[in-house]
Amino acid sequence: MTIKRGNVVSHTVAHEWGVGKVVEVTPLRATIQFSDGIIRKISSSYYATLQPADPASFLPPAESVPVPKARTTIKREKKVKQPIV
Repeated sequence: MTIKRGNVVSHTVAHEWGVGKVVEVTPLRATIQFSDGIIRKISSSYYATLQPADPASFLPPAESVPVPKARTTIKREKKVKQPIV
């Protein structure tokens, strides 16, 4: 299989990843965004484990809205220097 940017593929061994869309291809590896939300880099030696998938089956991961962290402040007691006797 020829891997090109924009192809929709699935991994024959890791079905739990879902369907992925090829986002970048270099001579050594392909970067694929899978439906489980993780972007994985697949080495060119493993292209045989990829198979074409139906483009309609690719569901991009839902955009997660960043939740602002609650800022908590901890007051520290100041150390009082003791005179040396």
